[in-house]
Amino acid sequence: MIFDRLEHATRYEKLGERLAAAFRYLAENDFAQIAPGRYELDGENLYAMVQQYDTKPKAKGVWEAHRRYIDVQYVAEGVEHMGYAPLSTLRAGEYHNDGDYVLLEGQGQFVVMTAGTVVVLAPQDAHMPGMAVDTPQPVRKVVVKVKID
Repeated sequence: MIFDRLEHATRYEKLGERLAAAFRYLAENDFAQIAPGRYELDGENLYAMVQQYDTKPKAKGVWEAHRRYIDVQYVAEGVEHMGYAPLSTLRAGEYHNDGDYVLLEGQGQFVVMTAGTVVVLAPQDAHMPGMAVDTPQPVRKVVVKVKID
């Protein structure tokens, strides 16, 4: 997992052209002006999902991980807790190939994601996004899905 501010994203561009393109997309757009939805950047290789939702209590959270995609999650507005745990420390359920996710059970740690924060989650990084820090509140977030070759 990489946890940082978007203004430092150029430090990670050498990790691959698709990741670099994801960071450029995040840096070059005003997401207050972009409607929630899915946006193709390079077909199934790279796409963004602009989301708007209210955070929820951790008791309603679900651990997940992906196999075919890296998540680059960026909080454009609001604040949320992001859960993180090494995949190997959780109990895995069935993998859902059609949605590229596996649901997991166990415990992890949480970091506070404020506006401008970005997190990169690889297949070995289980995560629980969208959790309330104190009380539920609105968040505008962008998740860029980066296909792994």
